[in-house]
Amino acid sequence: MNKDTGINFLIVGIGALLAGMFYGCFGALQHVYPELNAYFSFQKTRPLHVSLVISWLYLGAIGGIYYYLPNKCGVPLYSQLLAKLHLWIFTITGFVIIGAYFMGIFGGREYWAFPPILAIPIVLSWIMFGYNYVRTIFAVKTPWPVYYWMWGTGILFFLLTFLESYLWMIPYFGDSIVRDMTVQWKSYGSIVGSWNMLIYGTAIFLMEKASEKSGIVELEEAAPAVGHSKIAFLLFFLGFLNLLFGWAHHLYLLPSAGWIRHMGYLISMTELLIIAKLIWQFRANFIAGKNRFHIMPFRFLMAADIWIFINLALALLISVPAIQLYTHGTHITVAHAMGSTIGINTMILLASLFYIVGEREKVPNKGAVANGFWIANISFFIFFVCLTIAGIMKGFGVIEKQQTFHEVKETISPFIQLFAYSGLVMFIGFCMILIPAARTLMSSREPELAEEASAKLEPAQ
Repeated sequence: MNKDTGINFLIVGIGALLAGMFYGCFGALQHVYPELNAYFSFQKTRPLHVSLVISWLYLGAIGGIYYYLPNKCGVPLYSQLLAKLHLWIFTITGFVIIGAYFMGIFGGREYWAFPPILAIPIVLSWIMFGYNYVRTIFAVKTPWPVYYWMWGTGILFFLLTFLESYLWMIPYFGDSIVRDMTVQWKSYGSIVGSWNMLIYGTAIFLMEKASEKSGIVELEEAAPAVGHSKIAFLLFFLGFLNLLFGWAHHLYLLPSAGWIRHMGYLISMTELLIIAKLIWQFRANFIAGKNRFHIMPFRFLMAADIWIFINLALALLISVPAIQLYTHGTHITVAHAMGSTIGINTMILLASLFYIVGEREKVPNKGAVANGFWIANISFFIFFVCLTIAGIMKGFGVIEKQQTFHEVKETISPFIQLFAYSGLVMFIGFCMILIPAARTLMSSREPELAEEASAKLEPAQ
């Protein structure tokens, strides 16, 4: 393991993402070849995929925070011991959860399908994280950049909404289907808002640092003081509103006031527009006079921006109640979730990952990582389109044509097959990206040595 706790979080996160994508691919193939369920049931595959991928989102963001504060912000961690305990508790609990899934031991809901008792160490580890973070940044006496606020808000509200997601265990909520589903959907919607805070804060940090001299190359003044800009704080404000109220658009099928649902969609769409504008503005300044697409963190940020616009277009369509009647619970919902998880959040986290990797080893603009970037994004686009088409066909088949489940399944079968195969290709692309990154992070190479080596390679770029 590396001496830097932040890097160790990233290494564990890479493992979680690769494992999560593996089970995602296997689950997709189970829809094409149902006989695979005889070897490993989909009941186990789905929670393994979901829990591991969500773990990657948090591990990737946490790893960046632990690394950036002391190494890039000049803010030493209050306690290295608490950071290490956080990593070990989170990792050991993760392996216990995986073991429970393999043995068929469940007991939770949606994202957290594991037995509820395993939530206790997760809560303890996040209390450590929150305490450590607060004591760390309170030592900063100058005005805080927006990403400090976003990271702190994400940490606090994950803890609150994670606890809220277990209210179903109290009879007052669990015994009423309306209260139960309302709290369940509200809590999971807010949990998404918490990881968006962590990840979007990381994106703003990267855009700000791109205007400074990094350990590898000098990135020209792309977005000066973006962390203190008005538009960045507007994103924080909208993201916070989305965390509090953005979940409301999930309640179309429950008896609730219409204005609550519409407000939720409006807030969530506005937040995406602002983060898209921030990245696009950064791009325009960053490439002014010189093409910067060969710089890997920049490449992943641009991919995230494109996926924001694609996912925003789909989200705007399914926000219309008349359209959601056809799309709710279909493959379009999965496409929207995958667009956010892979296209937006994972691309931002990969930009962060390669910002850190690049301080240790030069990342060439040709080779496995660069090829993996194109393979992953192109195959993911096919994956996304297949899910969207399958969802449209399913919605119209069930509602308009009154087709049976078997008839719908036969109709969308070609798109599900292409979806599964494109997922396999996407997994290969991500392996080409992630395995070299993990190998570099696990090496003992220090940033200073990488800087000297990269200076020698710079003319060849």
